[in-house]
Amino acid sequence: MSLNVALQMDPIGSVNIDADSTFRIALEAQARGHRLFFYTPEHLAYDDGRVTARGFWIELRREKGNHVTYSEETLVNLGDFDVVWLRQDPPFDMGYITTTHILELLMPKVLVANDPFWVRNSPEKLLVLRFPDLIPPTTIARDLATIRAFKERHGDIILKPLYGNGGAGVFRLDPQDRNLSSLHELFTSMSREPMIAQKFLPAVERGDKRIILVDGEPIGAINRVPQAGETRSNMHAGGRPERVGLTDRDREICAAIGPLLREKGQIFVGIDVIGDRLTEINVTSPTGLQELERFDGTNGAALIWQAIESRRRT
Repeated sequence: MSLNVALQMDPIGSVNIDADSTFRIALEAQARGHRLFFYTPEHLAYDDGRVTARGFWIELRREKGNHVTYSEETLVNLGDFDVVWLRQDPPFDMGYITTTHILELLMPKVLVANDPFWVRNSPEKLLVLRFPDLIPPTTIARDLATIRAFKERHGDIILKPLYGNGGAGVFRLDPQDRNLSSLHELFTSMSREPMIAQKFLPAVERGDKRIILVDGEPIGAINRVPQAGETRSNMHAGGRPERVGLTDRDREICAAIGPLLREKGQIFVGIDVIGDRLTEINVTSPTGLQELERFDGTNGAALIWQAIESRRRT
């Protein structure tokens, strides 16, 4: 099976080829005989009944500083493709949301991964609310009185933007902290969005586990350990990835959420687990494939393509 595959992502020329999951997915696609077309989100368009993109056919290699060769710039009809990957990084803003509406017009003729309708309706920090028994105590609010009452109940909390990513804007407010009002003022002056607060989980000192699921099934995990004196464990914020296995509790969480992910067309998902609690379900542009492959040899990209190829055959 040879597929025409379009990659909607951030500039591929500047990715870290030893860490970027989209690069690994694309490299695996090429190895399986699929053709690759790359474009950035600003070059996606709806034009007189067609969904088009302006970009480049590409060839990839694992060679630092020389990992991509581009064709001449080309305008394509994405309706002629077999698979389109929605893989640009957040922020999950109106620009991002608009791309999901446009890509949705391609379906079901074209397989869009992950399914853009459910990406749009399943933000990382909101989808977890469907599983209240799995998550730490949580509030989502813009109202200061609600957040203050939550802090009084739980003492030690994490406060962060609802649609943030990569650990940006994450604050720990312990029982002695006096900055809640100031942070609320800062957040509300910058955005009209609510904030999310969760009870602080001390287990984060031992790491924040990223579990990767393919078509609803867990394939492995990596642990992300925060730097000394740091609350955030995200690799973008300096977290150290290390090898880790799946516990019975991890498998219980995956069994609870996996059927929903599979039903909603979320082929590649990364969930975050601290201790025994689910904190996020990442469907927009999850990471961790290359770290998982280095630590335990699991070729997650191949498993992803097996799932996609199976769907294209049916």
